[in-house]
Amino acid sequence: MKTLKTTLMASAMLLTAFTSISCKEGNKNEPAAPMSNEMHQESMDDKDDMAMNENQGAKAVLQDYFKLKDALVETNNDKAKQLGATLASTLGSFDASSYSDSEQQELKDIIEDATEHAEHISESDMAHQREHFKILTKDVTDMVAITGTEMNVYEQYCPMYDNNKGGAWLSMNEEIRNPYFGDKMLKCGKVQREIN
Repeated sequence: MKTLKTTLMASAMLLTAFTSISCKEGNKNEPAAPMSNEMHQESMDDKDDMAMNENQGAKAVLQDYFKLKDALVETNNDKAKQLGATLASTLGSFDASSYSDSEQQELKDIIEDATEHAEHISESDMAHQREHFKILTKDVTDMVAITGTEMNVYEQYCPMYDNNKGGAWLSMNEEIRNPYFGDKMLKCGKVQREIN
């Protein structure tokens, strides 16, 4: 019995040694794991940086849009003029170079149109600002459909605006604050959908 245990132990040790040597020889032609992981990590970091830059540009546009929306909710013409100019500038500096060719073309068209409406808002009276804001909202919504967003964004809608044709807007809050009527009909509207 003692001889059998000794023989089994010796066989197990020999098998372990043989397997270890075989595995080392079989890996000679494979690239070193740390190097490939570093290369993979670099490419992942590059992708993360590109995504972060994309998100930062879209995030800046959204933040300026929300500030403009709030000025319209307050029926503050001068503040809306300033924020329209700020949004036009932010839109003008939006970098779409990291998107696909077709997305770049779509974004270029959207940004061009949105910039024009933001500029009109920066020069107009309240009623005209709100007219341009309706179209600007569609542009910003189309932009977010391409760029995506990490924020919770609510698309809200008032059926009464524009002679009952209705008007939509985006908000960071689920609570309705109507930019088309301000305090006249502050809570007129509903959440149509959540975008994120």
